[in-house]
Amino acid sequence: MDPNTTRPPALNKVLYDQLNGKQKEMYNFHKFGGILADYGFVCIKLSDDWAGADFLAIHKDGTDIRRVQLKPRLYICRKYMNKDLFMAFPTGGRWYLVLRDLLVEEVGKCTNWLNTSSWIDQEFYHSTNPGAALMQFLSEYRVGAG
Repeated sequence: MDPNTTRPPALNKVLYDQLNGKQKEMYNFHKFGGILADYGFVCIKLSDDWAGADFLAIHKDGTDIRRVQLKPRLYICRKYMNKDLFMAFPTGGRWYLVLRDLLVEEVGKCTNWLNTSSWIDQEFYHSTNPGAALMQFLSEYRVGAG
């Protein structure tokens, strides 16, 4: 670097809570994409939530392509059922990747969420605290280090 040029400013970490919604989505996409890279996946962000997917995760072998919906917490929604979508979300400082329909099925076994007005009337439910039984199920779908 030329000694007469100005040095670039130091990098400062951002505070997640100070980001707007779109910035949080991009932040989470890159965080989770970095984790999936450890498993041989490359992620391609979709600009229009194609068929419910926020991004594609394509494995290096070329045979495993997952359509993934990314949320900042565990979130289930009836309109995304039967679409072969994976759900990616953080909880308890860890990331999870699970087939959405399987997640809804297990939610029905482990919680009363499918009997709530949120699910029945609004057709969605989300939680930052899944509970012990659901976390036991999710442990099989945890990705990345703690």
